[in-house]
Amino acid sequence: MSNIQILEMDSQLLEGVGSFCLRSKKKSNGYINKNKWLNTQFEEGLKYVQLIENKKQVGFIEYTESENSSRVVFAANYLVIHCLWVSENGKGYGTKLIQKCIQDAKASSKSGVVVLTNPETSWTPSKEIFIKNQFKQTETGPHHFELLVYPLKPNDSLPTFPTNWEERTQKYEGLTILRSFQCPYVEIATENIKTAARTLGIDVNIIDLKTREQLMELAPTPYGIYSVVFKRELISFHRLTVRTATKRLRELM
Repeated sequence: MSNIQILEMDSQLLEGVGSFCLRSKKKSNGYINKNKWLNTQFEEGLKYVQLIENKKQVGFIEYTESENSSRVVFAANYLVIHCLWVSENGKGYGTKLIQKCIQDAKASSKSGVVVLTNPETSWTPSKEIFIKNQFKQTETGPHHFELLVYPLKPNDSLPTFPTNWEERTQKYEGLTILRSFQCPYVEIATENIKTAARTLGIDVNIIDLKTREQLMELAPTPYGIYSVVFKRELISFHRLTVRTATKRLRELM
């Protein structure tokens, strides 16, 4: 019989168990930066919950209050889900983790729960599991981003995206990477862009988004934590291979 445990991480548990993503490369900069970021965010109320079955990690969910979120969305008094991942579909893992978040939102008298999805990338959770758990899509954003909401207080305002996305990209003529270490794969994604840029003789400007205020003002997509802009055009909001990055940059030179 399976023994399933929901484990809410803290700094002490993180040191022993570690974060889920990139756990096979615990000495990598991406993994180290993610764990540092988690320790800082635990102090701000972030929840990083792992699902353990028979002593094996089979999934996790990460969420926090909107004022500390790494997603570019106006969502006062909501919880915002950053990530959801499970090792196998059809086991109910995702639903268990989502329901944990919803219960926390209810216990904290939140207006609801928000999540960002995008069918064009695996860097956001899949939409289907949230629809199954009674989330409703309330808005669409640029580059196929979707805003899904589980409302708990029908009279409260629904979350919204900013509307000045094009204005944000116009700030960056040179090759610019805007990033946060909320995701451990940001380090790899950054290095791939830098390698492609060196091949083409292009200088790279990196902006580390260290505060919620910076992210809400500067990030050119709802995803927030990773964007590559060149010649005032968005190149990517997720990891590209060196070959693909080189091709996209060359097309704009």
